[in-house]
Amino acid sequence: MAAAARAQDSGGLYVSGAAGLDHRGSIKISGAQYMSSLMGSPQLSGSRSEASFALGVTGIAAVGYDFGGPRLELEGNYRSLQAHGLREFGRALTDVSGGTRTYGGVVNAYYDFDLGRFGKLGSSSIRPYLGAGIGIGFNQYDKLRGTLAANSTSTLLNGGGSLAPAYNLMVGASIGLDSLTPGLSATLEYRYYTVINREVTTTINNPGTSPLGVNANLQRQTLPPCCHDNSVMLGLRYAFGRSAAPLPAPEPPAPAPRAAVQPPVRTYLVMFALNRATLDGAAQGVVHAAATAARAGQAVRLALTGRADNTGPAALNRRLSRQRAETVAAALVKDGIARTSMSIAAVGDTDPMVPTPPGVPEPRNRSVEIVLR
Repeated sequence: MAAAARAQDSGGLYVSGAAGLDHRGSIKISGAQYMSSLMGSPQLSGSRSEASFALGVTGIAAVGYDFGGPRLELEGNYRSLQAHGLREFGRALTDVSGGTRTYGGVVNAYYDFDLGRFGKLGSSSIRPYLGAGIGIGFNQYDKLRGTLAANSTSTLLNGGGSLAPAYNLMVGASIGLDSLTPGLSATLEYRYYTVINREVTTTINNPGTSPLGVNANLQRQTLPPCCHDNSVMLGLRYAFGRSAAPLPAPEPPAPAPRAAVQPPVRTYLVMFALNRATLDGAAQGVVHAAATAARAGQAVRLALTGRADNTGPAALNRRLSRQRAETVAAALVKDGIARTSMSIAAVGDTDPMVPTPPGVPEPRNRSVEIVLR
């Protein structure tokens, strides 16, 4: 029952944060044709110039709203990487230092998948998800430099361009931690991120003579296709307005057989996710416990009362409470309880177990109460 009322199933406002490792593909620096023409060497135009980076760090912070499956959020992100290598016109430079930082803001859309729909094969506490987002980003080079040992020619990339389009692609899973704090979940996520950097200034300084016999102290504008990042992150997400689900009442000990004593009245509560009428693994366990108790205690009647919280229209809530009661009745029949021994009532949101203001979700009101007599 506690698992069935996971906060991540309830929808509403949430905040999240994550941090992890970032790998950036090497950046191919264009403009070689322009530079080689200034240096009087057309043959350099086909040579490769690029910058590569060591494994870096990334972090994000976001605020969003969960619609009970789909989610929308506004995210700010940051990445920092140190230079690993620098090549200019096909030649590896030495004494490479500096790095790059990327800042961005993205609007993301997600969809969470409820494994509880798959019955005993799934768990409502684990929610895989997919996502994508678009926004803007800014990539800044922080004194990324290197030296050509042969003639002490130095290359410097510094500064950054203007804001440019960016986008995210995400796949991950969240794990409910309601046993620690209601509404809390942990996330594990892989994401691909890219931002198209517009412009960066590259300075090549040759204090002596270049290998081609030309003195050069030149500055150029390049257009590197930056950046392609792959990240793995761990994070936390907290949903506001969640309350702890009630623990199931322990089954009373079986009374000693007495001819004139009736079995005690026992109550079981089967809870459902927001706008759902399907049983997850925890809910199926409650139904099975009720069926077992009915057989062991030789219960004559089982009264099923379906409910819905008041987050939707009254007519929809009545239908939803009826569907939930019928779902539980069908599960009891599969567990060996005769359908003729059950009575079903659907009260919608008119008889809540926990009174709440209009529009406030409450897991205990999204339930079917089973009473054994």
